[in-house]
This record gives sequence, structure tokens and C-alpha cells, in this order.
Amino acid sequence: MTSALHTSALTSLPLLARGKVRDNYAVGDDRILMVASDRISAFDVIMGEPIPGKGELLTQMALFWFDKLGPKGLNICPIHLTGDAPESVVPAAEVPQVKGRSMLVKRLKPIPVEAVVRGYLAGSGWKEYQESRAVCGVPLPEGLKNASKLPEPIYTPAAKAAVGEHDENITFEQTVAMIGADLAGRIRDISIALYKAARDIAATKGIIIADTKFEFGLDTDGTLVLMDEVLTPDSSRYWPADSYVEGANPPSYDKQFLRDWLETAQVNGQLWDKTAPAPRLPREVIEKTAAKYQEALQRLMA
Repeated sequence: MTSALHTSALTSLPLLARGKVRDNYAVGDDRILMVASDRISAFDVIMGEPIPGKGELLTQMALFWFDKLGPKGLNICPIHLTGDAPESVVPAAEVPQVKGRSMLVKRLKPIPVEAVVRGYLAGSGWKEYQESRAVCGVPLPEGLKNASKLPEPIYTPAAKAAVGEHDENITFEQTVAMIGADLAGRIRDISIALYKAARDIAATKGIIIADTKFEFGLDTDGTLVLMDEVLTPDSSRYWPADSYVEGANPPSYDKQFLRDWLETAQVNGQLWDKTAPAPRLPREVIEKTAAKYQEALQRLMA
């Protein structure tokens, strides 16, 4: 692994935006260089310390899934990769910031909907179920527990928020009002198909994908394209199948370890209130978080 990269600093290309993890640069008017930094966020706050190797790992994992689910694999829907080498659009001096952690992708018109699919009851879904026996307006049967497998995967979209803001869970009907019935329906159906295919692939590796979120955009022809990251531990709950037990939070390969630590972390003698700035991460938390991500990749690639 190369040394940790908290924030990229390319000067050869115009910076379009910095997200929680990715720095996006314009390559002409039709492509974007997405650089996955080693930043990590939790509760929509970016931590001050990077997780070494994380950006490379996320990129490898996203490329694995694009290969399995896109035109070269199951061909469930078009994907945003151009097929060109990211290193080809920067000078030699900037290649170390790009190599292994970047994707050169088509520039799309993003759709402002987080396409969330849940196969298990966890996180905010479990909290909502306890109150209403439903998640994002989708009714669920009585008697489910924390981490219960759902009878069928459900689609529970969210409205995308600005960096530092919380995405807002919304109903499918609200997405219809936002983007129209045809597009909303296609995103729902494709997202469920992507989740089911990935769930089945991961199951052969001893991994449960409890839930995930996808992002889509439209190209100049109006074609719906899968974009951004896909099925990484940043956008999904990865659980080891061999230690899964219904009724309790399973140990996970994602950033749940970091979230759990932050729940008890203190700033100036008070419990952290989940607003910036974040508490400083101890070396042990950084190393253990890095190891969780690494284990997920190793299992998936095995």
C-alpha cells in the first residue's frame, strides 16, 4: 500500500467537487477523474485522520463489482467506467496520487436519489421498524428482530444531501414526484436486481450484504447509468456469514467498528455530539478499521 492520502491535490485538472471520500476532477467536458482518498466519514462527519490503503481498497472493490454486474458480466445495466487508464490524464508527477485509487468515468447528470436496497433489518431500518413496523413506508411483517433477514429485499430510497448534511429517507412515491414514474420505477427495479445478484455472489464467499445503496446518472442520450462507488463497505453493510446471529448486531467488515467507537468518544470531556470537528482517532481504531476493510476485500477476491 502507498502512504495514506487524506486529500488529493492535483493541479493539472480542474477540481469539480470533494465528497466525503472522493475528489472529482474534470477531464474535458465529458469525463471525470474520481480519486478515492483515504478519508473516512461517520455520521456524515469526515474524520481528521485517514485510514491507510482505504482508497485503493474501495477502488479495487468497486471495479470488482462493476466487472461482475456491468456489460462484461451479468450486464444488468450500463456503468460509468470509460475503460481508459486514470493515469493517462495526469502528468507523471501526479501519477502517485492517482494510481490504484482512481476511476476515469463518463460525466453524467446525477439523479438526486440514493437507491437503497435492504435485505436485512439493520441500522436506521431497525429503529424505524420498532416504531412503525415499516421502513420508508414499506410495511413489514410482525416479529422481526434486529438483523432479521427480510422475506424479500425492499427498496427504501433516500434524498441526497449536501456534504455534511444527512441524507433523508423518503418513500418511493416521493421519488416518483421528484423524477417521474418511469425513471423512479427503473431505478427501483435495477437496484433490486443489482442487490440480488451481488448478494448471491457474496454468499459464495461467506459474506452477507445486509444492505447497500446505488447511485445513478443519465448520459447525453438519456440512458440510465450506474455510477459512483458500488457495493463497497462504505456504501454497504458487509457481515461475515459464519458469525451471523439474528437478534444482535453482527460483527461487520464496514465502518460499524468506527461508529461504535465514536458512540462513546469524548470531546472536551463530553460525549461527541456527532457534529464537526470529529474526535481524534487513536492509532488502534485506525488500524482496526483498516483491517476490517482489508478482510472484506480478501474474502471477496478469494
